[in-house]
Amino acid sequence: MKKHLILLMVIGTLLSCKSQKQDTDFKLNFKPVPLTAKFESETKSIWGASIVKGKDGLYHMYYSRWDKNLGWAWVTHSEIAHAVSKSPFGPFEPKDVALPIRGAQYWDGLCTHNPTVHEYNGKYYLYYMGNTGNGVAMGNKLNPTHRNNQRIGVAVADNPNGPWKRFDKPIIDVSSNTEALDALMVSNPSITQRPDGIYLMVYKAVGKKKPGIMGGPVVHCIATSKTPTGPFLKYDKPVFVAEGYDFPAEDPFIWYQNGKYRAILKDMHGAFTTAGRGLVLFESNDGFDWKLSKNALVSTLEIKWENGTVQKLEHLERPQLYIEKGKPVALLCAADIVDDKGVLQSFNVQIPIK
Repeated sequence: MKKHLILLMVIGTLLSCKSQKQDTDFKLNFKPVPLTAKFESETKSIWGASIVKGKDGLYHMYYSRWDKNLGWAWVTHSEIAHAVSKSPFGPFEPKDVALPIRGAQYWDGLCTHNPTVHEYNGKYYLYYMGNTGNGVAMGNKLNPTHRNNQRIGVAVADNPNGPWKRFDKPIIDVSSNTEALDALMVSNPSITQRPDGIYLMVYKAVGKKKPGIMGGPVVHCIATSKTPTGPFLKYDKPVFVAEGYDFPAEDPFIWYQNGKYRAILKDMHGAFTTAGRGLVLFESNDGFDWKLSKNALVSTLEIKWENGTVQKLEHLERPQLYIEKGKPVALLCAADIVDDKGVLQSFNVQIPIK
């Protein structure tokens, strides 16, 4: 009996060591992208998307869009629209607008942007940035009122086709303390459920410590809640920081896999690898203290298409994973190129994961 127990302990140790080695070597590997996985529009700028599978067997995509003739007017005129497909790699067909304009009197009444969708306990939760203001598009410049009015909300539905219930208040608002990390604005939510059932959120925040209407620095904060809709408890320690940078990262997507919390995010300047701008991977044992992963570089600014071509990009941002049965299936990103007229043309892409 004693020998049997010792043998089980040895086997357990070996399996644990193997698991730790595999975890240390965690890496996302990609397949070439089918042409059907490119989602674009002739009349709308497209920027960022998230996918959930419905009980109807279809894949439901929620994405940000606005009229191209307004310029890069995401901060004033974005709306979260809805498309469907039989495959996470498309083709997706536009269906309706999930979160339309509902009036400047609402905190999210004129603009909804940067969706991330999840199913928890049979209900669907669409997290997003919303804002309001004077409704004036400023071409490629940010309207400062709309920019600083960014807040974080969630809409809830029993069906991915809607209807979506929106709330009269954001679930993450700015802090009243002028010294707080998020005293000026909050945006870009990402959320995952911990093994203990608690909901962990990472969000973008801007403080008021730097002078000027745009404030700063730009950081990422953490909040937790017992329910998907809050209330959320904030923590005052920034994450994904880099010495010498006031704005090193953006657009984190967080999830839990193989015993660790993981995050894919946009490296704004090459603060985390020698590859320059691109997507990088972080990991955490508890969801609060994050470090750069061993295989840090997720992607440079290019797409390898299934037809053999490699497309160079101006930007590759808003990483979102589509996860099915606990395993990542696709990496969704917003991308753009400069056309022959020198104008940015944007689209979304779903990159298959090996």
